[in-house]
Amino acid sequence: MTKKEKADYIIKTLDELYPEPPIPLEHKDPYTLLIAVLLSAQSTDARVNTITPILFAKADNPYDMIKLSEDEIREIIKPVGLSPMKSKGIYGLSKILVEKYDGKVPDSFEDLEKMPAVGHKTASVVMSQAFNVPAFPVDTHIHRLLYRWGISNGKNVTQTEKDAKKIFPKDVWNKLHLQIIYYGREYCQARGWNLEKDIITKKIGRKSVINEYYKNKKGL
Repeated sequence: MTKKEKADYIIKTLDELYPEPPIPLEHKDPYTLLIAVLLSAQSTDARVNTITPILFAKADNPYDMIKLSEDEIREIIKPVGLSPMKSKGIYGLSKILVEKYDGKVPDSFEDLEKMPAVGHKTASVVMSQAFNVPAFPVDTHIHRLLYRWGISNGKNVTQTEKDAKKIFPKDVWNKLHLQIIYYGREYCQARGWNLEKDIITKKIGRKSVINEYYKNKKGL
């Protein structure tokens, strides 16, 4: 099966499974999404979704956020991990938004990536999900699945993003990256993976990945 045929099969299958994938992080506008995405680094969406209502009850806009101290922010977000770095980033980017952007999140990769604690993946999520600009954010699920499916060589997330953008049509990027995340969580996990339920990998996956799966299963 060629990569183009694989891509067509992936799109068709995921459209059947997840016709309208919801955005996993709860938010109400670009600012609250930006903060939620920043908090999700090395954490889970579920955990972030339990913390953001507490944080946003105190400050759901950059003007109110900079009225809090970094210590206050850190205390609230502690359960999501990396709180010293994240609290500094939240306060710092909120200050920039107030001083430079009239409190509004810019709809530009370049401007977003200049902000504290905002990397390319975070900027891609915001551009895609808040502004509907075509982007293909690559998280651990997407990185893992596109390697298992033979779409990318798995060298690094930057290469995975390039490979994904090359093979998948631009008009499906925003929806597809969410669909792959949901599929990875449900059918193609890093641990406790059951290939028999993973219909996509079973049909189009790398032979080396499938062989390794059965080899490990045989050894258990």
